Amino acid sequence: MSNFSAINEFIAAREYWPGDQAAHHHYILTLFGLYGRPAGKPIPVSAIVRLLAELGSEPSSIRSSISRLKKRGVLTSKRSKTGSSYALAESLEPHMQAGDLRIFSPVSASIGDPWLLVSFSVPESERKNRHIIRSGLTKMGFGSVSAGLYIGPARLQKEASEYIQEYQLWSYVDFFVCEVSGIMDAQQKVSQWWDLRSLATEYANFVELYEPVLKKWQRHFLQGRTETVQSAFADYVPMVTQWRRLPFLDPGLPAELLPENWIGIKASKLFNDLHRLLKPLSEQYVLMTFENP
Repeated sequence: MSNFSAINEFIAAREYWPGDQAAHHHYILTLFGLYGRPAGKPIPVSAIVRLLAELGSEPSSIRSSISRLKKRGVLTSKRSKTGSSYALAESLEPHMQAGDLRIFSPVSASIGDPWLLVSFSVPESERKNRHIIRSGLTKMGFGSVSAGLYIGPARLQKEASEYIQEYQLWSYVDFFVCEVSGIMDAQQKVSQWWDLRSLATEYANFVELYEPVLKKWQRHFLQGRTETVQSAFADYVPMVTQWRRLPFLDPGLPAELLPENWIGIKASKLFNDLHRLLKPLSEQYVLMTFENP
C-alpha cells in the first residue's frame, strides 16, 4: 500500500493554518508524533478525546479528524484492553524519525558546505506533478531560484530524494551538488531565493506567543511552586504544534548568510527551553491519561 496520502498529511501540516481554522487536526498529529511512538503504538480513542478536549477541541470534531486520518492511511484502528484505539501506521516510522531530527535537533549548514540544486521540467499536461514537486521542496525548506530550479543545503538531499522516490517523479527531476562562489553574492541571493522576511515574521509570532509562557514556568520553578502536569500538557502540545512546521520552512542556512540579529536563533532557544521544562511533565500527564482514559 502506498504512503502517498499519509506522508502528504504530514507535509501539508507544515503549512501555516489560519487562526480561524480548527486546530484539533494538527493537535492529533502532534499527539501521535509525541506519544504514539514508535509507530504502531495504540492510543485509546477515549484518551485522545479527553486530552484534546482539554485544549478546547470538540469531541465530534476530534472523532471526525481521526476518521479522516484513518482513510488517508495515517492511522490504523486497533483493539486494546482499554477498548477502541488508534495507532500511527507502522510504515510511517522512518518518516517520523526524520521529522524528529528536523524538529528537535535541527542542523545549520556551514559556509563552506555544498548546496543541492534541484532542476525539474514537467509538461503542462502533467502540471499536478509540477505542483507536487514545488510544494514538497518548499515545505522541506528549499529556496526558489527560478520556476524549475530550487536550491537548498546539500544535507537535504536524502529527504528530497525519498520524497521524489515516494511520488515516482524521477523522470522529471535532476539533482546537482555545487558550491557557493562568493559570500557577498550569496548573501544577496538568499534573500531572493528564500522569503526570509516572512519566516522572520513566523519566528517573531512564536516568540511573542511563547516568551511569556517560558517566563511563567521559570518563575514558578524559581518560587518552588508546584504546577500541575495537566497545565504542562496544556502549554506543551500547542507549543510543539505551533513550532514543528517552522524547522521545515527554515533550511538552516549558514549564519554568515542570514540577516543580522536573526530572530530564528532566539526562537529556537525559546523552543528548546520550553521543551526541556515541559516535556517530562506533559508526558507524565499523558501516560496517566492513557492508563485511565
